[in-house]
Amino acid sequence: MTPAPSAGGEEKRKKSRRRRPRRKKSASAIAQNNSEPTSSRNQGAKRKTNRPTRYAKRVDEVSAGGLVVDSTGTRGLLIARRDQKDQTRLIWSLPKGHIEEGETPELAALREVAEETGITSEIARSLGVIDFWFMASGKRIHKTVHHFLFKEVGGSLKPQVTEVDDVAWIPLEEIVAKLAYPDEKKLIARSGDLTP
Repeated sequence: MTPAPSAGGEEKRKKSRRRRPRRKKSASAIAQNNSEPTSSRNQGAKRKTNRPTRYAKRVDEVSAGGLVVDSTGTRGLLIARRDQKDQTRLIWSLPKGHIEEGETPELAALREVAEETGITSEIARSLGVIDFWFMASGKRIHKTVHHFLFKEVGGSLKPQVTEVDDVAWIPLEEIVAKLAYPDEKKLIARSGDLTP
């Protein structure tokens, strides 16, 4: 005797025939599958690429600059540039720039300080060298910066129009707190007496 459809016998048979749900493919698997030629997908073949891994090109840069102390021995000279992510924020740092061909780090530092701040100075002593890495225009830049302690000898304070947004004399005891870059903070903090 066959049970009536309402008795549940047929429902039990349907349940046993149910298929498992398909797994969803990840976005990367879908993208990879869509990038393969149709003939490869249809044949189930996987396409391999033997492309070498690309690395960003390394560029070495050498700069020079440092801290200028005013004629009273109480203030230091800093430059500021606008933060590219937040144009309302100024990033304060020590004046510095690239060493040109034929220049020593000392000559480049004196030139760059004068160009960026309008202040002429003379070198009192070396503060040390720092180096760091950053990315720019798809390149890995390894930058080495020679820092010096300078004594103001003349000029008038004015920022370099094309590169600097502001320049200011800052009390020496506030310099470390004002600097934006950790390497420069450490350099000045461990430099001891900043009297040229």
